[in-house]
Amino acid sequence: MGGADTEREEMEFDVLVVGGGPAGLAAAIRLRQKAAAAGRALSVCVVEKGSEIGAHILSGAVIETRALDELIPDWKARGAPVGTPVSEDRFLFLTETRALPLPTPPTMHNAGNTVASLGNLCRWLAQQAEELGADVFPGFAAAAPLVEDGRVVGVATGDMGLLADGQPGPSFQPGANLRARVTLVAEGCRGSLAEELIARYRLDAGRQPQTYGLGVKELWDIDPARHKPGLVVHSVGWPLSADVYGGSFVYHAEAGQVAIGFVVGLDYRNPYLSPFEEFQRFKTHPAIRGMLEGGKRVGFGARALAEGGWQALPKLTFPGGALIGDCAGFVNVPKVKGTHTAMMSGILAADAAFAALAAAPEDARGVTPERYPMLVEDSWIAAELKAVRNIRPAFRWGLWGGMAYAALDAYVLRGMAPWTLGHHADNECLIPARKARPIAYPKPDGVLTFDRASSVYLANTTHDEAQPVHLRLADQEVPVAHNLAVFDGPEERYCPVGVYEFDRGETPRLRINASNCVHCKTCDIKDPRRNIRWTVPEGGSGPNYPNM
Repeated sequence: MGGADTEREEMEFDVLVVGGGPAGLAAAIRLRQKAAAAGRALSVCVVEKGSEIGAHILSGAVIETRALDELIPDWKARGAPVGTPVSEDRFLFLTETRALPLPTPPTMHNAGNTVASLGNLCRWLAQQAEELGADVFPGFAAAAPLVEDGRVVGVATGDMGLLADGQPGPSFQPGANLRARVTLVAEGCRGSLAEELIARYRLDAGRQPQTYGLGVKELWDIDPARHKPGLVVHSVGWPLSADVYGGSFVYHAEAGQVAIGFVVGLDYRNPYLSPFEEFQRFKTHPAIRGMLEGGKRVGFGARALAEGGWQALPKLTFPGGALIGDCAGFVNVPKVKGTHTAMMSGILAADAAFAALAAAPEDARGVTPERYPMLVEDSWIAAELKAVRNIRPAFRWGLWGGMAYAALDAYVLRGMAPWTLGHHADNECLIPARKARPIAYPKPDGVLTFDRASSVYLANTTHDEAQPVHLRLADQEVPVAHNLAVFDGPEERYCPVGVYEFDRGETPRLRINASNCVHCKTCDIKDPRRNIRWTVPEGGSGPNYPNM
């Protein structure tokens, strides 16, 4: 790591939580609650790579409060910002000009749920954790695990202020070694530290490959006459072809705002498909255009989400710690939710960590919360995810085959099928450009539809230009020799914010605009040869989402 000749600060904790999302904060709160109840001293630290808690949080979001009810039963009295109650569910099949109502699938019923900003909920959860005595440090990016005798004993945070050649710049600050008896990794989908630990300890051995979707979201202030607080709308169909998994969400939140977004499964085959452009095109549908006309776009973001379900969960523990939340894959895809399962995984990991620490010698490092997988297996998380495990992979048969199987699973099999369908790695799905149909996307009008540059601006994303590029190529030749030659440069289209651009002149080359990156992780997932490695940038870099 750069700055190796500079002394690094050492800090020690009983439990280190990497990631200030719902899973990590739930774990920190639960640990401090248990310590207080037992009258025990227990130091808990949460580190978050965003500039503040919530800066990198992006979700729809409709919140099921089941885990929150267990963690903080009096959350209403404490003023948790859970938004507005869901008032109505709608499920639509879109053609290019029509919106046909369909019965809302049982998994998507939202009675009792709320439309909220997950970022704001995480900010509130961080306050609860701090009031209970946990340390919460935003702007600290966990760059690498600290491993001793094969066990994880904490993390090293990234050096700040390095020049492009890795040498300290004028404002250089060395990172710190954060040491812990237990390390809980809660980075969210495709976390770089989690991926390193999964590979190091072969946590995915015997599991199905994880599969992902890319969600692109905007916030709109709309005409009050068109606003229906608590209305939840999901759609499938247009503009996607029937062989592409995906769909939309439109959530009428509080204060006259609408959260609108589009999710595309990253197992799509056509290299000319652009999830960002599909979303922009979706907004031109008459049913959607009419809702947004007269409104103003005030927010933008993008994030990958894990869609593999129960069969793609890796082994949850490693020597010295555990994976919690979406970096493990606790998302109920048919329910279009993952916050409640992420929080519950954090609660269960905290229970297991507290028990493991109580049984370990006081000076033990790299303590493993062994009971955590068993607690998950016996919980409602397992029951919920097992029941829907076959619905997402059934869409390998296309939209109609997938919907037919989903109906069979929900109404006849009731999640009790004696089989489990598998997945395939998303990066292996593209077909060569010569076999694909090019897609002509309309130019943005700047009123309803927009370009990438203006979208990046709304994401408030920043990266110090002095730091090394955090998007690294394993082989510098692959982008041109393979991706451009075979797939016509899919990097330009799967990235939602224009990080990757090909100079297609006499000597083609790939340009990486790393300062645009919103940390969605799509490139790390979809690159055909997994040649792009997303590494953690300087702490505080990336998007700064105010209300997502």
